[in-house]
Amino acid sequence: MQELRGPFGCRQSVESQAGRITERGVARGGGVAGELRLGGARAGRGLGQVKSARGGGGGCGVRRAAAWCHRGSEDSSVEPEELVKMRCSRIRPDLWLTVALGTVTLVALLSLHPPPPAVSCPAMSPDPPGEAEARSSLSPARPRPPPCVANASMASHPDFAQQPRHIRDFLLHRHCRAFRLLQDAVATKCAPAVFLLMAIKSSPHNYERRELVRRTWGRERQVQGAPLRRVFLVGTANDPHQASKVNRLLDLEARTHGDILQWDFHDSFFNLTLKQVLFMDWQVSRCPNASFVLNGDDDVFAHTDNMVTYLRGHDPDRHLFVGHLIQNVGPIRVPWSKYYVPHLVAPQDHYPPYCGGGGFLLSRFTGTALRQAASALDLFPIDDVFLGMCLRHQGLRPAGHSGVRTGGLHSPSARLSSFDPCFYRDLLLVHRFLPYELLLMWEALNRPNVTCGRQARLY
Repeated sequence: MQELRGPFGCRQSVESQAGRITERGVARGGGVAGELRLGGARAGRGLGQVKSARGGGGGCGVRRAAAWCHRGSEDSSVEPEELVKMRCSRIRPDLWLTVALGTVTLVALLSLHPPPPAVSCPAMSPDPPGEAEARSSLSPARPRPPPCVANASMASHPDFAQQPRHIRDFLLHRHCRAFRLLQDAVATKCAPAVFLLMAIKSSPHNYERRELVRRTWGRERQVQGAPLRRVFLVGTANDPHQASKVNRLLDLEARTHGDILQWDFHDSFFNLTLKQVLFMDWQVSRCPNASFVLNGDDDVFAHTDNMVTYLRGHDPDRHLFVGHLIQNVGPIRVPWSKYYVPHLVAPQDHYPPYCGGGGFLLSRFTGTALRQAASALDLFPIDDVFLGMCLRHQGLRPAGHSGVRTGGLHSPSARLSSFDPCFYRDLLLVHRFLPYELLLMWEALNRPNVTCGRQARLY
């Protein structure tokens, strides 16, 4: 039994050709089968419309023509091949033209239809210039260190059980120093050589503070020809559900700005020392050429232009550790205090001199000395006191600077606002700023002509 084939093969044009088109579309993937129907509708007189067309007058429709060809292929004694060819040839020429145009249009639509794009998460904001380069230069993830096992022997101490939970946690894990780096700065962070590296301690949730620092005093730029670079030092949130969200946030920040250093430990007040030690270890391999380092919190106002002017007069290969000097103090033994340190943690009653942790400056030489001492000393829960211990261990002393006010700034008169930019224009660093205050103060101090006096008050 012979299958008949007309100019489009009648049956072949309606079934076989459509099947081949469908197979080709499915091979291309991405819902092209649906596009067959859509493409036919778009074709105006496409294949879908032709199938529903009816012959009129002395002609025959496509369905009727297909039936005749099909009937002829099944029973050639009833429908001789010559008769079928004759009947098929009676189909109106305009219908054949419509079929041809519809098929060609459908094939063209399929060939032009691109595969669906892969779904990707958008960036936090449009990429700034050089963003693609920054993303491609992110350092590869480092291997996960082995988990740290708690020092169970501490639990046998008679005073252990009565300590607050955060004290007990610190004692059990005081020896733990190896934590995986979840987010790293761009590989070119310290290339070329950096004059002032701004290492800013931040909690995972403090996105607004980090953004304002980036826009104001922490902006990466050159001051008097000296390159300034910025990194934020961050841990992880304690709550697993919150950690999942903020880790995604920090990942977006790292890809956008390339300035996040995040380690896989719980970010807490008693872990600030751990954060400091991990940063010093990172700097050894990633930014050893930085002449000076600003260690500060994300809620300080740092007049980085003034810092560059001050540091220009110092040798980075000589000792420098300067800030708000604190001395002749000792551990606070009151359990409800944020700074409570029991005898079980620090049996001594006096701290060595140290600079307030809100912000201080140190040289490359001193940074090397601190790293050496940190590896030899047990961690202490208060980070600025621990650095004072490291300095003492190396035979070095911190120095005070009147321009560093980690205790805040107070107005000399009740009639004057302590937020007056005239009080800040000659300072280096002031602690305790709200994010919007950072922006206001930075904008005020960068006005071309800041006039100070009784007749000029901005705030």
